[in-house]
Formats: sequence, structure tokens, C-alpha cells
Amino acid sequence: SGPGAAMAASPGSLRRAGNEEFRRGQYGAAAELYTRALALLEVAGEAAAEERSVLLANRAACHLKDGACRLCVADCSDALELVPFGIKPLLRRAAAYEALEGYQQAYVDYKTVLQVDCTVQAAHDGVNRMTKALLEKDGVNWRQKLPPIPTVPVSAQMRWSVPSATAPGASPPPVAAPRGQPGESKFRRIAAGTERARILKEEGNELVKKGNHKKAVEKYSESLQLHTECATYTNRALCYLTLKQYKEAVLDCTEALRLEPKNVKALYRRAQALKELKDYKSSIADIKSLLKTEPKNTAALRLLQELNRA
Repeated sequence: SGPGAAMAASPGSLRRAGNEEFRRGQYGAAAELYTRALALLEVAGEAAAEERSVLLANRAACHLKDGACRLCVADCSDALELVPFGIKPLLRRAAAYEALEGYQQAYVDYKTVLQVDCTVQAAHDGVNRMTKALLEKDGVNWRQKLPPIPTVPVSAQMRWSVPSATAPGASPPPVAAPRGQPGESKFRRIAAGTERARILKEEGNELVKKGNHKKAVEKYSESLQLHTECATYTNRALCYLTLKQYKEAVLDCTEALRLEPKNVKALYRRAQALKELKDYKSSIADIKSLLKTEPKNTAALRLLQELNRA
């Protein structure tokens, strides 16, 4: 086909051609095709917002592959302005921020993805990586320095939890209310998830009694994926302390304290972990907070004596 044919190409055919190039690893060529499709759609304006958003997210993926992280961030931000809370542009922007060492922005994007769909493993992994990075960079109070995390409206949350029959990576099915009352099965699902989380937590507790802390960590982690609960975090922190994984113990106690700011177990266990990490100042601060709630807590008073000698 001559140049004339290419000129007459539609945005859809350019996008498909771009996807083909992308699959072959020709990211530059793919980006060019997406750019041409976008130029054709500029004219359509608002009417083509959704299609433009997809093309921008696709072009962002090319930039990410080529290491052009700032261009990736810009394209994802434009895509999200057209269609807010899209999972692909959020994940790609998070990855680009991460590569640029913008751990706070990456954390916010990964967290936002989990509000839209809590089953996205890449976002769970991203949150864990960013938490570690921010803890190292900004210390125990890293959360206070975070930019605000947007609240995802219910309309943008994935309302299908039925595994889709489509291929992985395919677009999710349209948001349709499941059978029965709209939203009714969502509550049923949440209730079922909470119940399953409770059972997993109990199994973890049994394993702790048997001294199998490693296996208990797995149970608590599974439980937390379904339902976040203060006690599950403090239980897992206890396991991490026993396993000498002090940084992980600090993270879990910090999560627990976000849910219950005065939780005595979380404060005590975080103080223990911080002491092992030789962060005596933060450890003493945690014990002092705990003693405000329970001034006669003997374990805490004993730890404070040890810390004052350290």
C-alpha cells in the first residue's frame, strides 16, 4: 500500500498496527503509530476521550519500555485526565515514578489501583516495595510526608469479581451489576472475604502456638489480602520479631497503628523491632506513647530501662 493508504488509515487500524509493533518489541515504531492515531482523534475532541485515553496509555507503555520515564508519566497523567482511575495508566505511571525514585508518587498510584481493584497483584507488590523504600528514606514517620491518596468513587471500583473469561491482559468486561440487587452480591462477597480472612487468621494463631512462625506468616499474609485488621498485623509482627525480620515487623506495627493509633501490642512490638534495628530514639518514643495508655505495663517499663541503658 502506498503513502496514500497510510494517510487514510483510521485511528483503530493505527492502534492495531501499533499493538502489533509493540508485540514485536518495536517500541519506537509503535509509539509513532499511536501518536498518529492520537492526532486523528484530536479533531474528534471529547467524543473520543476513551479511545484517546487508551492510546496515551499504550504510548506510555512504549516510553516505559524505552526508559523514557518522564514521557511515560506525562502520557499516563493525560490518559487519567480523560478517563480517571484507569488501572493500566496508574500502574505504568507508578512503574515510571518508581524508576525515577519518586517513591511517594509511586506509592500513591499503587494504593489507588488497589482501591479500584484489590486483586491486582502488581499493585500489592508495588506497595510493599515502596513501603520499604520510603521507610529507608524517610524513617518511621514516612507516611506523614505522603501526598494525599485520592478516594476512588464507587462508580470507578471494579464491580466484577467474577473471573472474566477473557484472556489475561484483555480489557475487563463492562461494569455491570451482577444478578440480584445491584451491589447486593458485592456485600455478600465482602462478607465471605471477611469470614475467610478470619479463618486464615485463626489458622495462623494455631501455627504460632506450635512454634511454626514461618508458616503462620503465610496464613496472616493471605488473611490480610482479604481483610485488613489490626490484630492480624500485630500477630504477623510477632512472627517477624521471632524470625529476626525486624524491618518487616516495624512495617506491620506501623500498619496496625494506622488502623488503631493507640494499640498497645503494636507500639510494644514496634519498639522491640526498632531496638533491634538500633533506632533507640524511635523505640523510646513508642514505649512512652504506650505508657500514656498503660502506665503500669511491666514489659514496657522493663524495655524502657533496657533502652535507657543502651
